[in-house]
Amino acid sequence: MEGSNANQYLTFTLDNEQYAIGVAKVREVLEHTKITKLPRTAEFMKGIINLRGAGVPVIDLRLKFGLPETPITKDTSIIVMEVESQEGTVVVGALADAVHEVVEIDEKAVEAAPRFGTRLAAEFIRGVGKKDETFIIILDIDRIFNAEDISVLSATREAETA
Repeated sequence: MEGSNANQYLTFTLDNEQYAIGVAKVREVLEHTKITKLPRTAEFMKGIINLRGAGVPVIDLRLKFGLPETPITKDTSIIVMEVESQEGTVVVGALADAVHEVVEIDEKAVEAAPRFGTRLAAEFIRGVGKKDETFIIILDIDRIFNAEDISVLSATREAETA
């Protein structure tokens, strides 16, 4: 299994809970930067950032998940990732309270998403991993955004590059 990043996840915090996404989806992690607000977009769409000349839409995962808005602190980061959709790959930035580290979680240590008691829709969760004595909610980043969200994100990028 050496050299494989299939079991490697970038961990981050949202509202005091540990989350993770597969490192293969992550392009880079940025410090919080100025986000240009766009009119008439969903509440979770924070706006766009300039990433080396390209406009990248930024979303607040907390708002997308029905949690309180992400407070901006010195630890707030933007995780730039690639989301797959029917319309192809879209690059999106997601606000996180804090980004931690890349961890390896054995697939055998990943349990199916619980069907109750979680504040997140089970459809967004790939599973729950355990690292040391901490549970880490592993997100299925491609399923978090529905077709409507993706078309808004795509349009946001196109408007920025036009």
